Amino acid sequence: MSSLILTDTHTHLYSEAFDEDRHDVINRAIEAGISRFFIPAIDSTYTESMLQLESDYPDNMFLMSGLHPTHVKDSYKEELQHVENMLAKRKFYAVGEIGIDLYWDKSTLTIQQEAFRHQIKLAKQYKLPIVIHCRDAFDEIFEILEHEKADDLFGIFHCFTGTFEQAQQAISYNMKLGIGGVVTFKNGKIDQFLNKIDLDHIVLETDSPYLAPVPYRGKRNESIYILKVMEKLSELYNMSTEDIAHITTQNSKHVFNI
Repeated sequence: MSSLILTDTHTHLYSEAFDEDRHDVINRAIEAGISRFFIPAIDSTYTESMLQLESDYPDNMFLMSGLHPTHVKDSYKEELQHVENMLAKRKFYAVGEIGIDLYWDKSTLTIQQEAFRHQIKLAKQYKLPIVIHCRDAFDEIFEILEHEKADDLFGIFHCFTGTFEQAQQAISYNMKLGIGGVVTFKNGKIDQFLNKIDLDHIVLETDSPYLAPVPYRGKRNESIYILKVMEKLSELYNMSTEDIAHITTQNSKHVFNI
């Protein structure tokens, strides 16, 4: 067992990509010291598998409820009702992942904005953090955050890939930056300025099965690869891996209140 204690603040361990070896993937990560896994929602079709994951690993899995922006479709009002029903029924640790994605479909922008605003209000109602998905939509997301900003709005800007200025703006809205495999990419760019940002604003994530870090880029990502993200941050910040692990896990505890 590793002496490190790490938190993966964003992993889709219920994904079909893990159907053949899910328990092996999770146990490998736990053996390496990753003991806390925060599980973002996509839509209602994944709810049962998320609940099963929690049932199988009650000490390690922490669930979110939310509607992913790429799944904001014609049925989005029913999906938002499902989110409301789940939040009313049991404990969740965040409303996520929510936000705006204009990479795949710009035609749904208006309903994506509506769904994002609605779920921010739910997060405030339940005093929960939000976990933001942003793709090709920084301006649109910042516009809503500017309108909604308050002491009770806080969370994580998941898979942060913006500029230094956008990082500062996200932090100004009480958001931590979720840093994953992209920080190891040659063309990822965030490695060029990340060490100018105080580590108190950073949490680690994998977004597995997506965005595996170098040297696994292009392969299925898994939570144990967060070690590669930690090593890259250790290099960028000129700090020990133990300190990176400790500070980022403390930051995750501050966000999720656990």
